[in-house]
Amino acid sequence: MEVLLSEEQIQQRIRELGAQITKDYAGKDLTIVAVLKGSFLFVADLVRHIHLPMEIEFLGVSSYGERTHTSGVVKFTQDLSQPVNDKDVLFVEDIVDTGLTMKYLLDNFATRMPKSVKVCSLLYKPSNCKVHVDIHYLGFTIEDHFVIGYGLDLAEKYRNLPYIGYVVK
Repeated sequence: MEVLLSEEQIQQRIRELGAQITKDYAGKDLTIVAVLKGSFLFVADLVRHIHLPMEIEFLGVSSYGERTHTSGVVKFTQDLSQPVNDKDVLFVEDIVDTGLTMKYLLDNFATRMPKSVKVCSLLYKPSNCKVHVDIHYLGFTIEDHFVIGYGLDLAEKYRNLPYIGYVVK
């Protein structure tokens, strides 16, 4: 395993993202929507650095299953518990890879009538991008590696690593 991003690098960037989100959403009715499962560590750390009242919702989606590449088919595994109409929504995602999952979510949420919708992603892999998605708050741009750790998995394992790494072939 090769370490791509250390625990220290990740935590420093999360502090910076939290400060920017706090500034940008001051005085607004912010609803964080954590895209599960991969974002659970990221969202837990991020919200501790956003100094605003907020609601937190969890949305389960899957497009990988046990593979190392997306199937292209997005499946909801858990929906929100509260409506988001007339709220400022911030999706928190672990990685925008092909963009297909986030595009699907953005299209779906447009029908739910939020006041605004923005995207925060810890990672972005532009070499795999199939559809463009605006990422308003980005942790890191990475090369084309299948990454694991810090919430990201391989067949549901390795999410607990405190860093992000990849398997060297």
